[in-house]
Amino acid sequence: MEVKFCMSCGHELETRDIGGTPRRACPACSFVHWGNYSIGVGAIVIREGKVLLVRRAQEPGKGRWTNPGGYAEQLEQLHETVRREVLEECGVEADVRNVVAIRDLPRGIHNLYVAFSMEYAGGEPVPDGVEVDAAGFFSLEEMKAMNVAPFTWWLVDVALNGRSDGLVLDSDPVVQLEGHGLFRR
Repeated sequence: MEVKFCMSCGHELETRDIGGTPRRACPACSFVHWGNYSIGVGAIVIREGKVLLVRRAQEPGKGRWTNPGGYAEQLEQLHETVRREVLEECGVEADVRNVVAIRDLPRGIHNLYVAFSMEYAGGEPVPDGVEVDAAGFFSLEEMKAMNVAPFTWWLVDVALNGRSDGLVLDSDPVVQLEGHGLFRR
């Protein structure tokens, strides 16, 4: 679906060449529609050698076991999003350790997914009954008999067998950048 009206002033948009790409832009103000994007996050939480999984109760992926996760809110930093999603979906508290993977999926709505390795902090897995209908910690052996989503298998492998420590939250950067979520090697 094409964007028709300016999100800043409400004027009808026109298509202009901006940097060699046709974009919807406002002739009345400086607004340019750069595209449609969504940012998702996912958690790999391991406790006593077992991985936290949830079973999707709705599409996409209904009936499949996945790592907990969801979409970022407009004014929410990603490391806060992933903590919130784990807590909301299954009642488990977990703290971000590092970024272990990024999936880039360009399509009608360009989707970027950031996967975090997280440290279990507390709580027992209880499904929210809305987004997920089951939750628990499972061994790799148990997971083999489950309907685990292929992308979740990949994330678990990356988290357990990755060749680097990933990117860690820089809680004390050399320069304070208010409102930024900064990760570094």
